[in-house]
Amino acid sequence: MRWLYLLGGCAMVALAVMGALLPVMPTTIFLILALACFSKSSPRLEARLLAHPRYGPGLRLWREQRVVPVKAKCFAALGMGAGFAALLLARPPHWVPWLVAAIELAVLAYLLGRPSRPR
Repeated sequence: MRWLYLLGGCAMVALAVMGALLPVMPTTIFLILALACFSKSSPRLEARLLAHPRYGPGLRLWREQRVVPVKAKCFAALGMGAGFAALLLARPPHWVPWLVAAIELAVLAYLLGRPSRPR
């Protein structure tokens, strides 16, 4: 099981790197997921991720107080909206957009419910 978490964490870091290069994909959520995977598989990689000069402080705030900065919320919402628009342009079966919309609205509600500043 430890190896599955390690592979999942590495995949999340790869997606975060892609998110850093593509303006539409969110980076923070993938790093949060990588942190969760590494906490169960590799304390060394977890510490390295928390020590990152750019993303480390935000990840530490997430870990300690579940804080999601306003900028991250905005980029996540924009990314989900762009992805949903691309889905609609692909003309999937009629039930797919409803399912994706329900999932995205649940994620957005969760994000907006998180504090934006540390206590």
